[in-house]
Amino acid sequence: MTGAPQTLRWGHAALEVEIDVGEDGTARLTHIGLPGGTPPERRNWPPLPLLEVTAAGHGRAWSGGRLIDSYVGGRLRHHAHRVSRDGDWHVLTVELRDPQTGLVAEVTYRSPDGVPVLRGEVVLRNGGEAALHLESVSSLVVGCLADGPEAIGGADLLWAENDWVAECRWQRRPMRVTSPVLSDRVVVYDNGKGEFTQTGRGVWSSCGRLPMGGLTDRDSGRTWLWQIEHNGGGWHWECGERDQLAYLALFGPTDTHHGWRHPLEPGGEFHTVPVALAFSADGGPDDAFAALTRYRRTARRPHSDHRRLPVIFNDYMNCLMGDPTTEKLLPLIDAAAEAGAEYFVIDAGWYDDENGGWWDSVGAWEPAASRFPGERGIHEVLDRIRERGMVPGLWLEPEVIGVRSPMAKTLPDEAFFRRDGVRVTETGRHHLDLRHPAARAHLDQVVDRLVGEWGVGYLKLDHNIDPGSGTSAHPGETPAAGLLGHNRAQLDWLDGILDRYPHLVVENCSSGGMRWDYALLSRLQLQSTSDQQNLQLYAPIAASAPTAVTPEQGAVWAYPLPEDSLDEVAFTMVSALLGRIHLSGLLPDLRPEARALVHEAVAAYKALRVDLPQAVPAWPLGLPAWDDPWLALALRTPATTYLTVWRRPGGAPTMSLPLPHLRGCAARVDVLYPSASQAEAVWNPDAADLTLTLPTAPSAVLLRLTHTVPDAP
Repeated sequence: MTGAPQTLRWGHAALEVEIDVGEDGTARLTHIGLPGGTPPERRNWPPLPLLEVTAAGHGRAWSGGRLIDSYVGGRLRHHAHRVSRDGDWHVLTVELRDPQTGLVAEVTYRSPDGVPVLRGEVVLRNGGEAALHLESVSSLVVGCLADGPEAIGGADLLWAENDWVAECRWQRRPMRVTSPVLSDRVVVYDNGKGEFTQTGRGVWSSCGRLPMGGLTDRDSGRTWLWQIEHNGGGWHWECGERDQLAYLALFGPTDTHHGWRHPLEPGGEFHTVPVALAFSADGGPDDAFAALTRYRRTARRPHSDHRRLPVIFNDYMNCLMGDPTTEKLLPLIDAAAEAGAEYFVIDAGWYDDENGGWWDSVGAWEPAASRFPGERGIHEVLDRIRERGMVPGLWLEPEVIGVRSPMAKTLPDEAFFRRDGVRVTETGRHHLDLRHPAARAHLDQVVDRLVGEWGVGYLKLDHNIDPGSGTSAHPGETPAAGLLGHNRAQLDWLDGILDRYPHLVVENCSSGGMRWDYALLSRLQLQSTSDQQNLQLYAPIAASAPTAVTPEQGAVWAYPLPEDSLDEVAFTMVSALLGRIHLSGLLPDLRPEARALVHEAVAAYKALRVDLPQAVPAWPLGLPAWDDPWLALALRTPATTYLTVWRRPGGAPTMSLPLPHLRGCAARVDVLYPSASQAEAVWNPDAADLTLTLPTAPSAVLLRLTHTVPDAP
């Protein structure tokens, strides 16, 4: 559709979006920011279109590693748009059409009222007469993150490395490292071929790196943060320079990076994975993470667990380590109840009749008689948990079937991942394809037995293998396309479980934090943050966790050992107090003063947890680095700031902690835990600075600053 140029302005009090529609009908996103700001400068080389699509026979106008400058994206023309409301959400849908192929695209932007976050997703429909073989489809394209060479030169890229037991390690580097100035004389070289990219592969969405990123201005504090809300590793993002503007393009799986292709037949539809982009005008990464936290709370499925925040004991970490028995569990149950736990989770091994040989035989999920002898078997343990006032939970790894499991023969081949007609086998296990009704029926029967019949109120869902590129279950289907289908079927299965059992609490775990994403966390109540067993190495993970999960969903192990010093007991307990306590460790074997420290920590947590579902995070010392001797995490509410500080060996005993949001405020500083701490804290309201001394290392402390804004003169 062609006609007079127009500008679409849409948004709310916290976010405004401008889309320019040219005379030829090309629609481009030209501005995202606070409403009422200066209109963006119009350039000779305009920003990118709203959508980038590559398909067989329809590639790119500028060849290289980038997935922008696609011919289809450049041909799409504005056809219509509509504005609506969906509860607290503002919604803008822009319909685009490609006159050459007949492709129709609905680009939908959503934003929760009062939150500076833009959610993007796209629906493609083939309105033509021939199949279109898709190879990449963007979920969101923004061509105006930083404006001009100086802004790009002052911008830093953010991303998070995410390894097993070394999760959530944020990195920062100048954008110019990957988008250098190419020429100051020859204009054509201003549009290079390079960019900074991050890509996820396999079934683990966060193995190697989080499905997140950011761009921040070193001087002004203007910051963008983004997340790809996909529960598999088929995702990709790129951020680079295009026509002296910083651009961002976010994708699910692509042909270039994952071997993904999708035949879009006439009349067919394809939906992209959703993504989100948070914005802070001048508050740096802290304010952008605060906005993303508020968005995550709005976007997730409501559940009472997000308000109650019960204390969970889990028998695995630094405790039974996959070797539960009735004899070992009963004293732990009593000790957990005395400490104040409200849920008790029996972790891996409860089904193991082979004394450690269960890895390649799992799948039926029946209790091991050798571990739970007697007429009542495991129900003796489950009943004891309930008698002590706690809710019982069990560990489950639902998507895998061991090669020696009877289910490997009972279920049909079509219920498993296959490539070239052969079942995929990874470390002695097969992987279920949840698109198949037999696979889903099997897991529904397991959950209905454990939850519906046994009365289990908590499931820890783990996943410990990566079966590679995916599954090609249907003729012509690429493995990556099969994997995307399975990922979406998994979400549908989880929705079904929670529809049937709305009070069930479900934890997301995959070898610690290998599937840490908001496709799953928009549904599931808790996120395992790590399998790290070293209390000092857990500290930077715990401190960084609120970058990737809301505080009330981030499960952090608190697992004191009998040989730990009292400082070490307090250190490990402190790590969990601004998240969700995953209490563990051999509590009955602790000496009395150590056990008292555990009880004190749980009591302190129960006193403050009412504030956590409304609090937003900040990092007074910057985003934590793996080897930093001092680490700090703050959670802010309008009247209170909670501050966890860790001191590890190698640092001076005194540290200055900036808290700029409290500048000019009178604040009372209280040590919440441990009460016997030797910490000395002095608050300077004019400098907005807390001077803290921790005489020993390792040591940690939880502080509360109760503040009032001074009266206006």
